[in-house]
Amino acid sequence: MTLIATRTALVAGVAACAVLAGACSPAAETPAPETTEAAAAPAQDTVMVGGAAMYPNKTIVENASNSGDHTTLVAAVTAAGLVETLSGPGPFTVFAPTAAAFAKLPAGTVESLVEPANKATLTKILTYHVVPGRVAAADLIQQIEAGGGSASLTTVEGGTLTASLRGSSVILTDEKGGEATVTQADVFQSNGVIHVTDTVSMPN
Repeated sequence: MTLIATRTALVAGVAACAVLAGACSPAAETPAPETTEAAAAPAQDTVMVGGAAMYPNKTIVENASNSGDHTTLVAAVTAAGLVETLSGPGPFTVFAPTAAAFAKLPAGTVESLVEPANKATLTKILTYHVVPGRVAAADLIQQIEAGGGSASLTTVEGGTLTASLRGSSVILTDEKGGEATVTQADVFQSNGVIHVTDTVSMPN
């Protein structure tokens, strides 16, 4: 999923460096150099997914490529030829299944889908996980409440995902009746937002 929501800025970190204007005394105002450890640390407002920092100034594809939980998704996006699309300006909302989610599919499904002959089917499945625009969790919950308990999301694929709440969790019901739970929400990117899910959603 996302899968691939489509996903190029190579700036690492979200904290902006202050630009000092005017003349100043080098001896008095030259800042102390950062330590290697401090320079390597993720900015405070990044989040971790799959053991990697997700930087808001990187694209969906750049960040997902670093997530240990999304290796299968990234491989699928590459096989489907969606890297350029999901690296574009968007914005996109991607419901991104983890590698464990893909592993829940019947044996051999993923291997079959990434074969060139099945590119159209793979593209259909991946784009079913992508919704145009940047839909944050608060926005989605508001839509669910306004809809009396559910919200219909039109995907890039053209199908519909139905979002609802179960306790505090957002549940996505696909066109085949399968359910996916959002396990991590609001992973913001330069060209959209990712919501991590525990199941691959399937279109009709």
